[in-house]
This record gives sequence, structure tokens and C-alpha cells, in this order.
Amino acid sequence: MISLADLQRRIAKGELSADSAVTQSLEAIAAQDKTIGAFVCHRIAAHAPAAGPLRGIAVGIKDIIDTANFSTEMGSPIYRGFHPRADAPVVAMLKQAGATIIGKTTTTAFAANDPTATVNPHNHAHTPGGSSSGSAAAVGAGMIPLALGTQTGGSVIRPASFCGAAAIKPSYRLLPTVGVKCFSWSLDTVGLFAAGIEDLACGLSAMTGRVELLLPSSVAAPRIGVVTQDFAGEVEKASVDALQTAARSAERAGAGVRALALPPIFAEAWRIHTTVQQFEAHQALAWEYRERYDEMAPLLRGRLDESRDIPPADYDEAQAIAAQARAALDPIFEEVDVLLTYSAPGAPPRGLDSTGDPRLNRLWTLLGTPCVNVPTLMVEGNLPVGVQVIAPYGSDAKALAAARFVEQALKRR
Repeated sequence: MISLADLQRRIAKGELSADSAVTQSLEAIAAQDKTIGAFVCHRIAAHAPAAGPLRGIAVGIKDIIDTANFSTEMGSPIYRGFHPRADAPVVAMLKQAGATIIGKTTTTAFAANDPTATVNPHNHAHTPGGSSSGSAAAVGAGMIPLALGTQTGGSVIRPASFCGAAAIKPSYRLLPTVGVKCFSWSLDTVGLFAAGIEDLACGLSAMTGRVELLLPSSVAAPRIGVVTQDFAGEVEKASVDALQTAARSAERAGAGVRALALPPIFAEAWRIHTTVQQFEAHQALAWEYRERYDEMAPLLRGRLDESRDIPPADYDEAQAIAAQARAALDPIFEEVDVLLTYSAPGAPPRGLDSTGDPRLNRLWTLLGTPCVNVPTLMVEGNLPVGVQVIAPYGSDAKALAAARFVEQALKRR
């Protein structure tokens, strides 16, 4: 993969021009994307801006995010050829920081379930995950150093785990979702994919202008609580091994590591995530569902058919449970600095008819906490498996620092 931070250092030292860095990504896309299928469209040639912390950094944008220079088709024939007049704010933030928007990456239709044709860069017979399929695959394949995705259930952390990329789902609303096709306004979160944790920190800091997100020169050993989310069902051995490996490596590196049992309110919050998501999806996609029903992707259409009669009272109750769960996090984070848990139920599944299961990500999306995928293991079939680090809401710098600690501990194991 291409390290964003390494490119920044080389450009700053004059060892590499910003234009050459962008050209490297264009050449990698030309060499690989006919096989991987990570891009809907991309530039053939590009020049880097003259200034900005992200000059020379080629960025892929998930194709539910508006871009003035590329069409935004949202993975659906309903929007084929649709061309926004303006960039979404997150795209404008990247441009302001000097990034080069290199193209649009594939997404499942409206960031839901129906898979794209994108393949896993490490094993083409397996899914790259979704819904941010193209962003995860493009970074995992070493085509680009940075990409934007979105998460409503598990659409950043899970594909990052499947493609061996680092990723952050920031705190809810740290990045604006204006100009992003809405699925669920209580859950939708814009996230980043990159090669490593330092790269994520550099990218997110440059976008937001928040210098506190940059990693310190040395990261203090965190207090880590390991949670297994038993209420979310069984996981495969690959994920069990990844979590154990990450926890043991962190402990050997000096972290305080302990198992934590989550109170029952979190099982309830996990259960009602779907109620919140589907109730809001019916309103967010009301026009498409009513006016273009036959053109909607079949899995999404089926989900909307099944959930069309959710009573408002059920939605209100679900939101109340979510609020209770968010409040219940406070005493947990008095005992530990961060939580460590699974990023996915296992290695990326074989076949391209599914993007995998988001059940281990839903709770944390609902709670709005920052989550960081740390690539952990390569298992049989050359398949990546990650773990996720979770910090309190608003503590994105803490999440990144702790993830960096785990990442470095894994390299020393």
C-alpha cells in the first residue's frame, strides 16, 4: 500500500514532486483496476496543487458523495450520468488541503447490500466488503494512499478489515454529510481509508484543520478493555485469533489489557440499530422507492419492502434506547481508555454475491464513537483480518493514538 505520511515526508524533503506522487497512483490504477474494479471513473492525467498538506495525495471518493468534476451515480441506474453542480463539503475540505481527487470508487447501490463487481485485492475470489467496496479495495491494492467511504452499519470498518487497510469511522458528525446520499441521518458517517494509522491521522487532520489529531512522537500505553459482543452472534476462528493476537501484543508492549462485559443495554442498542436505520431509510429513499421502484437494486428493495410498516413509536423507542446506551458508555470509559473488539465476523467471505455481515459494527455506529480498524493478521487464502479500536465520542485523537499503539505492538510480535 502507499503511505500518505511517507509521501508527505518525501515531498517536503524534495525527494519526490507532488506531480510524481499523483502520477504513481495513476499508473497503479492503470495497471490494476481492470482486474480489481475499484473505480467507477477516474482521471487519466492530473497535476497536483502547488500548496497544502495533502498536495501530491491522490484521493478516491465513494460514489455516493457529490463531486463537481465527476458524475455521482450512487451505484444505481436511477442516477446514471447524474452530475452534481457542487462538491460535497468533505470533498471541498480535501481540495482545500491540496489533495487531488483522482476518481470515484464503487459503492453498493445507495450504500446498502447489493454487491458491486469489485474484487478483494488480496484474493480475487473473495469480497472486498461493502458498501465502501471500491475505496477499501483501491487503498488495499496500493492504487491510492487515501479514500473516502461512509458507514451506516459497518461500511468502513468491515471492508477495511477485508482489504487489509487501516480505516477510521470518526465520531458522528466530525465530518459533514451534506452532499452525501442519505440512508439514515442518525447513523451515516463519512470515514477514511489509508495504509496505516499515521496516514489516517495525517489525512483527517489535514481535512479538518485539527492538529490535535496528529500522532504524538511517542504513544503512551493505553488501558484497553476487550469486548467480544457475544449478543451479536458467533465469530469465526480468524477473528478470534486476530483479537487475541492484538490484545496479547498490546499487553506485551505495556498496555493494561482486561476483558470487559458490556451491560445489557448494549445488547438492546445493538438490536434496535436496524429499526433506526430502516425507518430513516424509508424516508431518505422515499422518492426512489415510490417513483423508481423497479430500478432499485433487489436486495435493497427487499429490505425496504420488509420494513415499510415500522411504527413511529418503535422508532422513538429505539432512539431512546440508543440514548441510554450512549450514556452507559461514560462509566465504562472511566475504567479503560479504549475498547478493542472484532472488525468483522471473520475473513472476507468467498464469492461476490455478498459484502459480508456488519453485525459487529452496528452498535458502535449507533453510539457515534470513533472506530479505527487496525490490520492484524493474514490468514489462509492470503485474506486479511483486522480488529477495531473504539474511544469515547469526540475522542478521535485518543482512538488514533491507541490504534497506533496496537499497530506498532503487532509489528513487534
